[in-house]
Amino acid sequence: MSELWGIARVKFHEGKVEEFKRLSAQLMEIARTKDTGTLQYDIYLNDDESEGIVLERYKNSEALIEHGANQGDLAAAVFATGTFVGEVLGKPSAKLKANLADAPVRVFTPHLSM
Repeated sequence: MSELWGIARVKFHEGKVEEFKRLSAQLMEIARTKDTGTLQYDIYLNDDESEGIVLERYKNSEALIEHGANQGDLAAAVFATGTFVGEVLGKPSAKLKANLADAPVRVFTPHLSM
């Protein structure tokens, strides 16, 4: 199985950035304490805090599926704070592709790499 990268971009709804910060701190704690295959989970905000980027890296597809399950109901609350788009980079399993089918996520598979 191959390592996967995730990039999520968000444009916050008016007045929702503080809610995002509060919820994302909870999500970070869950990733640190419950995820077994999350290798990186970093959250960035632009200078005026109107947009954010989440950079994620997972050991494999199963780790990303586990991460999603661990996030549970908090994920829906986070998604309510803004408009999200995402990308998964790597070779996701068929199960992960099926899980992402209805999500605002595009999958990119390797073409060239070192």
